[in-house]
Amino acid sequence: MPLTILERGTEYLGEGPTLAVTGMVVGSLFGFLAQRSRFCLRSAVIEFSRNHGGGKLTVWLFAFSTAILATQILAQLGWFDASVSRQIAARGSLSGAAIGGALFGVGMILARGCSSRLLVLAAQGNLRSLMSGLVFAVAAQAAWTGLLAPVREIISAWWTVDGGTSRDILARSGIGHVGAIGLGLIWLIAAVVWARRQCVTTWAWAGAIGVGLTIAGAWWATYVISLVSFDPHPVQSLSFTGTSADVLSRVLFTTDKPLTFDLGLVPGVFLGAFLSAALFGELKLEGFQGGAGMRRYLIGAMCMGFGGMLAGGCAVGAGLSGTSVFTITAFTTLTAMWIAAALTDRLLDQRPAAAILDQP
Repeated sequence: MPLTILERGTEYLGEGPTLAVTGMVVGSLFGFLAQRSRFCLRSAVIEFSRNHGGGKLTVWLFAFSTAILATQILAQLGWFDASVSRQIAARGSLSGAAIGGALFGVGMILARGCSSRLLVLAAQGNLRSLMSGLVFAVAAQAAWTGLLAPVREIISAWWTVDGGTSRDILARSGIGHVGAIGLGLIWLIAAVVWARRQCVTTWAWAGAIGVGLTIAGAWWATYVISLVSFDPHPVQSLSFTGTSADVLSRVLFTTDKPLTFDLGLVPGVFLGAFLSAALFGELKLEGFQGGAGMRRYLIGAMCMGFGGMLAGGCAVGAGLSGTSVFTITAFTTLTAMWIAAALTDRLLDQRPAAAILDQP
């Protein structure tokens, strides 16, 4: 049935509008579920590094394991082929993944949230996150085609890895999709055990599972549309670095480009998070409280924008989408994010864990 809907959408609406609508739908689901579950990599890192059992790490692990499990089941069934995605097929950079991931990790501690979390918080009325999100998009655009692009290209060239099996952990290790499904199950069982011990709320674990399913759903939907399209388009999942830069560029400069999945994703996430906050009475205008706080947020946003573009993915683009198809660069990026974020928190935010774990 869903395949028929996508085929009919491509036939009657065209490939671009179908991709944009798909991005809007998937983004709305992600935004709603991320807002309800309080999905946040920053909070998960802080909990882990401070050995605090507040449930944030469990929420992240539910999303991480579900994204891997669902995506690999689709691949095992032959409903999705990750080898055609940019994360595997294109040449990658391990130096960019490591350094960019570290910069992103530093930035998300300073800005008190990763790029997707900033978008969700902005939809609730958090003006700090709105401003930080705009700076993040500008920095990403500058790293993509602007002033910072030469720096990104130099760092990316230090240590590269060929596309294909060289980037595919499953192919290099030989464990295949079945082995990946097994790893996903192990991580999911761990999340269930921790959720029971920490009394994680229903919305938290169910919403996080939903977040993971949107990752697999995006992979599947864009792959299906690619099979029935005349013009090639990226097979992709959720990511917010290049996506935010692209949306900003279209809003400010270019309006005649073809519609894409990314163009529907960002407004979809904002809409979904707004609806969730409105339905549950969580809309609230919040601003900066002093120049020092504002400086911290903006520096963090710039680090995330450049770092995410250098790494080729953000906390969602690499941390969930990239790892769900087991690319070596994505796992390198995620590891660098965790280490850098934990060190930054240790050096800059030496306060009681309960005070740090509040959401911005």
